[in-house]
Amino acid sequence: MFDLPVKSSANKRAYVRFRKLLLREGFSMLQFSVYAKFCASRENAAKYCKYIEAGLPPDGQVRVVMITDKQFGEMAVFYGRMPEKPEEPPEQLLLF
Repeated sequence: MFDLPVKSSANKRAYVRFRKLLLREGFSMLQFSVYAKFCASRENAAKYCKYIEAGLPPDGQVRVVMITDKQFGEMAVFYGRMPEKPEEPPEQLLLF
């Protein structure tokens, strides 16, 4: 999960660069400013944590939540008027 200010055009460019970095590395958007990547192990997840930290814009903030596939599968998902089928639970998940 991340929060990046977008008050100026420079901040917007930093946000776009950071978002593209996440997408290039295989992250999927779960909802606005919440991205997920499946990792096979905690060691693999730690590698991505360092990579994300290095690419974070100066005014940004990122929170990493590591959950298991069972926890992801038990997540309650609510939709307004148009219900959709929730995603299949992954083997392991790393949230940004």
